[in-house]
Amino acid sequence: MAKVDIKEPVVKEIKENIDGAASIVLVDYRGLTVAQDTQLRKNLREAGLIYKVYKNTMVKRAIAGTEFEGLADSLDGPTAVVISKTDATAPAREIAKFAKTADKLEFKAGIVEGTVYDAKGLEVISKIPSRDELLAKFLGSIQSPITNFARVINQVAEKKASEA
Repeated sequence: MAKVDIKEPVVKEIKENIDGAASIVLVDYRGLTVAQDTQLRKNLREAGLIYKVYKNTMVKRAIAGTEFEGLADSLDGPTAVVISKTDATAPAREIAKFAKTADKLEFKAGIVEGTVYDAKGLEVISKIPSRDELLAKFLGSIQSPITNFARVINQVAEKKASEA
């Protein structure tokens, strides 16, 4: 069997994983213990993210001609790929959260909604709350004035009732 025949299924798998992805983040995982890597994989899987370690040449082949082609320059040395199909900021957020306990885990680069970011840019993105958190804050800020108004009206009505 030719080497190309062996590599083609891996390239196809990568292409399937990145197809329709909202973001891809590349991380350097050197120095992680087996226990840390296992915990990282578990956390990312629970967050609905894809975490894989592929050969850099395979990833370069898979991203060639796609919107993720800008990551090719960052594919050197041991690299893990974190992919999100739905929440664009989730990979950066989850990696940054885990990196607090595993200082060896480092961002390399990433593409979030079509824009290429370096490690510093991904650090900033990791601080952005999830879509659900942002919606909850927004709804809370909308509800607050209405709730306060209703409370004041209720107190006025109670005062008038007690006077009568």
